[in-house]
Amino acid sequence: MEKSLLHVSFLSDDSRFGEVIGRALGDGFVLRCFGASLVAERQEILAWSDLIVVDLRHTNPGNDDERLRIVDQINQVHLHPPIIALCDCEDRRHILAAIERGATDSITSPPDIPELRLVLKRAHRYFAAERELWRLRSEQTPGGKLHDLLGTSPAMQELFGLAARIAPCDVNVLISGETGTGKELLARAIHQMGSRSEGPLVAFSCANLPENLVEDELFGHEKGAFTGAFLSRQGRVEAANHGSLFLDELGDLPLNLQPKLLRVLQERNFQRLGSNRTIDVDVRIISATHHNLADLVKQGKFREDLYYRLNVIELRLPTLRERSDDISLLAHHFLQKSARHFRKDARRFSRAALCALEQHRWPGNVRELENVIQRAVVLSHGPTIELSNLPTALHSGVQESVTEAECLPEGRVSAYEEEIKRFKRNLVLRTLREYGWRKAESARALGMARGYLHRLINQLDIREDEEQAIGERPDPTLRPVM
Repeated sequence: MEKSLLHVSFLSDDSRFGEVIGRALGDGFVLRCFGASLVAERQEILAWSDLIVVDLRHTNPGNDDERLRIVDQINQVHLHPPIIALCDCEDRRHILAAIERGATDSITSPPDIPELRLVLKRAHRYFAAERELWRLRSEQTPGGKLHDLLGTSPAMQELFGLAARIAPCDVNVLISGETGTGKELLARAIHQMGSRSEGPLVAFSCANLPENLVEDELFGHEKGAFTGAFLSRQGRVEAANHGSLFLDELGDLPLNLQPKLLRVLQERNFQRLGSNRTIDVDVRIISATHHNLADLVKQGKFREDLYYRLNVIELRLPTLRERSDDISLLAHHFLQKSARHFRKDARRFSRAALCALEQHRWPGNVRELENVIQRAVVLSHGPTIELSNLPTALHSGVQESVTEAECLPEGRVSAYEEEIKRFKRNLVLRTLREYGWRKAESARALGMARGYLHRLINQLDIREDEEQAIGERPDPTLRPVM
């Protein structure tokens, strides 16, 4: 439901002009003027605003991108208020640039006030619907995310549930899984959900380091303990006191250092290199490995007593091959993340590209998928990631002209396509009802040719005798945009 008053932020260096617009808007709106920079006032503007009008008039020659950066800054925030660009009359270049950067709509200056009121109400109504849809989806899939880990496959749902149960219990956890499956992300989630979340999480990888360096990194040293030790140094175990220590690639921990780590677990103390002073610590250890530690114990490469101390609870992260249902979800997540980071326009995958991603075996797991998406975003031109943007190793058996039916398993329907179709049908049906089924006026309101509207009506199986849903009433101030 709309607020009784819509809060409009007017971002411009011309505050007097903004005040005039604010008075002209009249009832139902309250307008505040801000300088054309979001650096200092960004959080205040985003928290207060229902709508944001960005003044793009009179841009100085040679400095065209300066005010357009404001739109970019706002777009960095998830579910930000709608942006309306105010441009000089017939300044098509700035209008198009603003829309491409994420502005919801534009209006020329001097603005026609009834039109501006309509544009603002329409933008807010669509934003309210988008926010509600996002909320409902979040409620419907509460198990789809565990902090920074994503997954809706049965294997990940089971893992999320187990991790949530053990996190509050202050026990040591061993995470197993192939390289690139997200073991450190799971460790961070366990720490953040546990009783030590206010304490530090200190991470250290035991892989491919000399024994003396591993010992120094873990336990620190006193001044003069060895050549070059000019100052005392705190180790990772001590830094993790009252928090959690994440030991990655535990299977590579040198055998001679394992008794010292065992002492930390049993006695809750240790000594720095070159010191006889015992330091007490209270730390939870979360470890991870891609090795089979039980096999290393049999081979004499890992202490059995240390293994059982660390392996109170074991969590196994499935490979991406075992959770192929999550590939599309992860790919779109990395697409949005990479597009923001590299400031690219990429927003979706072609059917062929998505098909190639879903068919690949992913020996490098989630890490490999993220790297592939980053590469594709960097190489992309425009909003769509094409098959040609992906590494050639992913092209085998997939053609640029592949149809969606060839990408999906038999009987499976694309939820994305179904949602788009449902949205189009509701929008066209609502507009036709609003204009009394007068197709010429409905086509103008939708911004399309009358012939195309007729084709849509046939494709979407829209009939004039359909009953209007209970409680659905067209808003006379709303004109759909397509």
